[in-house]
Amino acid sequence: MKVTIVGTGYVGLVTGACLAEIGNDVFCVDVDPRKIEILNNGGVPIHEPGLQEMLKRTRAAGRIQFSTDVKASVEHGDIQFIAVGTPPDEDGSADLQYVLAAARNIGKYSNGFKVIVDKSTVPVGTALQVKKVVDEELKARGLEGSAKHGFSVVSNPEFLKEGAAVDDFMRPDRIVIGIDDDDAGNLAREKMKRLYVPFNRNHERTLYMDVRSAEFTKYAANAMLATRISFMNDLSNLADTVGADIESVRRGIGSDPRIGYHFLYAGCGYGGSCFPKDVQALAQTARENGHTLRVLEAVEAVNHDQKDVLVNKIVRRMGEDLRGRTFAVWGLAFKPNTDDMREASSRRIIEALLQRGATVHGYDPVARDEAERVFALDLADRPEDIKRLHFVKTQQDALTGADALVIVTEWKEFKSPDFWHLKSALKTPVIFDGRNLYEPEAMAEMGIDYYAIGRPHVELDRNGSRS
Repeated sequence: MKVTIVGTGYVGLVTGACLAEIGNDVFCVDVDPRKIEILNNGGVPIHEPGLQEMLKRTRAAGRIQFSTDVKASVEHGDIQFIAVGTPPDEDGSADLQYVLAAARNIGKYSNGFKVIVDKSTVPVGTALQVKKVVDEELKARGLEGSAKHGFSVVSNPEFLKEGAAVDDFMRPDRIVIGIDDDDAGNLAREKMKRLYVPFNRNHERTLYMDVRSAEFTKYAANAMLATRISFMNDLSNLADTVGADIESVRRGIGSDPRIGYHFLYAGCGYGGSCFPKDVQALAQTARENGHTLRVLEAVEAVNHDQKDVLVNKIVRRMGEDLRGRTFAVWGLAFKPNTDDMREASSRRIIEALLQRGATVHGYDPVARDEAERVFALDLADRPEDIKRLHFVKTQQDALTGADALVIVTEWKEFKSPDFWHLKSALKTPVIFDGRNLYEPEAMAEMGIDYYAIGRPHVELDRNGSRS
C-alpha cells in the first residue's frame, strides 16, 4: 500500500520504518530540511534500538523515502498518517497547530480519496477539527463533496515505549482504530484493516471504536501508567518516614494479579515526551468541560515534587552549601535506551546541584550530545554554572575526583558495577540512588553509604563499616 507519514519525529519515523519493513511503499515528509538531510544520508536523528538497521534495509529495498516536498507526499499516499508534535500550550492543553497545518496541506493537494490518520496524541474532538480544515481546503478548490476527493479522518493512537518502540510496533498488544460509521468511514475501515493485517496473523489485535473514544483511550492509558508511578513514589516517601522498604511493598502488592508489577517502581519521577504532557492535556480537557480530574492533578503534583527528593537526600547528608563538592551523575536521559532529555529528572537534579555550587560530571551511554544541547539552553543565563558542568565519556571518568555518585537513569551497565573499584574511585563512598538499583544491606557490607528511594538507610560507623 502507498502510505505517507507527515512528521519524522519519534512516532512518525518508527511508524514509517515499520510499515516499510512489512512491504508498504512509504513516503516520509518533514518541514525540517536538517532532519531530511540526515535521513537521506543514512543517519537517524533519534536513538531507538533497531531503528537504524530497519531504515537501512527499507531504504536499500526502495520502500521508504524522505522529502520536504509536501505536495508530492500528499499525492503519494492513499493513507496519510499525521505524526507531528503536539507540544503543551501555556495552559497545559495540546497545541494542535502542526496537526491542523498537516491537515490543511492534505486538503490543499489531495488528488483522490484519502484516509487521514491522526497518529499524533491529540485531545478528544481533534478529528472533527481536522475534518473541518480539510473541508475548507477542498471547498476552496471547488471539490467539496466530490466522491473522488472524499476522505475519512481516523484516530489510530500510538502505544510505543521509547527504547522498545520498534518491537512494540511490530508486535503490538493492541491496535486502536477510531472510525466514523458512514460510507467514507467504511472505506477507511477496509483500508486500515488491510494495512494492519500482517500484525493480526496470530490473533486479532485491532479494537474498532468511535473516533472520540479512540482519542480518549490514548490519554487514558498514559494517565493510568503515570498514576501508578506517582502512587508508588508517594508511598516511597511515606516508607522513608515510617521505616518500611518500598521494594518489599512493591513485591507484596505486585504479586496480586489484579495489580501486577508493571510501572510500580519508585524513583525520581517520570519524564519524556508523553506522560508529562498527556497528563496535563487530559486534565486541561476536563477543566474545559467543567470537570476536575483530581487524581491526575495529584499525579502531576507528586511527580513534580519527586524530582527534588534525591536532592533533598543529598543536602541532608552533605549540607546545603555544596561549593567545593563534585558529584558523578550516571544517567541523563529520562529512561534507558533513548537519548530523549525531555522532562528528564536529571535536568532538575543537576540544576539544583549547580545552584548550590557543586561541580557535576555527567555520564550517559547515548544521551551525551543531546544533554549538552539541552543544558546549554537551560543554563544560558547562568554561565558560572555551565563552567562546573562536564559531560564525560565513561562511567569511570564521571567518578574521578567525585565526592559522591548520583544515579538518575537505570541503564543496564549501571546495575552491576565493580563496587570495590567504585568505592576506591570516590573521595567518599556515598551513593544516592534514584532508581533503587542496589541492595542497602549489600552496600553497607561493602562500607558504602547508600541512600535510595523509600528504602532503609543502613548506618555505618566512623570507619565506614556497618554499625
